Amino acid sequence: MKTNKIMLPTETNNSSENNNLSLGALLAATFILLLGFAQASTAAEARAIFAGGCFWCMEEAFETVDGVSEAVSGYIGGDVPNPSYPQVSGGGTGHTEAIEVLYDSETVNYDTLLAVFWRNIDPLDARGQFCDKGSQYRSGIFYLDEDQHTLAQSSKDALGASKVLKGSIQTEITAATTFYPAEDYHQNYYLKNPKRYKFYKWNCGRKQRLDKLWGSAGTVPLP
Repeated sequence: MKTNKIMLPTETNNSSENNNLSLGALLAATFILLLGFAQASTAAEARAIFAGGCFWCMEEAFETVDGVSEAVSGYIGGDVPNPSYPQVSGGGTGHTEAIEVLYDSETVNYDTLLAVFWRNIDPLDARGQFCDKGSQYRSGIFYLDEDQHTLAQSSKDALGASKVLKGSIQTEITAATTFYPAEDYHQNYYLKNPKRYKFYKWNCGRKQRLDKLWGSAGTVPLP
């Protein structure tokens, strides 16, 4: 006699379906986790743009600050797209040498960066910075949002009211325009060419002038 068999789902089929479900859940959880990490990283990462004369020297000043991941040399404030160093240094583009500071806002705040900025420039010089003269070497704070604008202005006002410096502050506070990174050979120049860098810095009188302005302690009044 022929017997009709009823085919039941096997354990193998159930196992395969469960594995597929588990894999899908794992992938979804991994995606959510990575998205969370990316959002947290974006929230903590911030930018600031400062001009203080020679960008080599400003790179060195900011890259020693805890929480700063990088200071990029570049140009800002002009009207010529993608300017080159010869163009900017010639003074014909309207740009100034500047740095873009990338930092972890959970480790260091913008107020601290402002204090570092003031301590490393001559705010009284309207003609440039140290031995470098011309608008392409002017000092400036280029704010990226209204919070930075408010903090920068408060910092400048506090410095002026403190009478630490014997003169009026010439540093401009301006809304940031396009920042153009400088050529590769300018990036980390103080690390790649330490002897030439130190020779330039000393002969430009930067340290000597800063010590005279701020004193060896270099304290900067905060708002």
